[in-house]
Amino acid sequence: MPNLADGLGRFQRDVFPAKAGLFARLAGDHRPGALFIGCSDARVVPELITSAEAGELFVIRNAGNLVPPHTPGAASGVVASIEYALGVLGVSDIVVCGHSACGAMTALAEGQDLSGLPAVAGWLRHADAARAAIDPEITGAAAVSALVRHNVVAQLANLATHPAVARALSRRTLTLHGWVYDIGTGRVEALDADGDFTTLAA
Repeated sequence: MPNLADGLGRFQRDVFPAKAGLFARLAGDHRPGALFIGCSDARVVPELITSAEAGELFVIRNAGNLVPPHTPGAASGVVASIEYALGVLGVSDIVVCGHSACGAMTALAEGQDLSGLPAVAGWLRHADAARAAIDPEITGAAAVSALVRHNVVAQLANLATHPAVARALSRRTLTLHGWVYDIGTGRVEALDADGDFTTLAA
């Protein structure tokens, strides 16, 4: 907590005054252009990675950057946030971003015992399709890397099952993007039209 309190002090003393005009506008205006669905991992900071300013990104973060598929009558914070981003904020782009050394994907790739973490085990079932797509002959770091990428593809597919997303896609007012961020290099790979991940040009 002392570090957080010190950081808050620096924000109030140094950052906020320099951007007072921006925050004054944002106090009554919330119009982010994109929804960023990323992992809760503390090393993956959407605004830092994209150099986004306050107010530019609507962000959902959870373990494994997962999106539950649409189920009639079911609600969750992730689903509600997606619906709000499209129905109220009118975002035009959604990014699903996985990352290297993801703890959630590592647990699945290595078949770790999650019996002591039942909520985590239940949540990670939303990555079952990604896990099923992995070649069982691949092991170790290569398996984790492959699973991270397959998981981004699987979550984009889950995302498209939501009525608000499907409507926006049919109207061509929404574009979906799949990214993988490498923590050690800062490189981002993006899913292309052929279903391959290629380095995103700066």
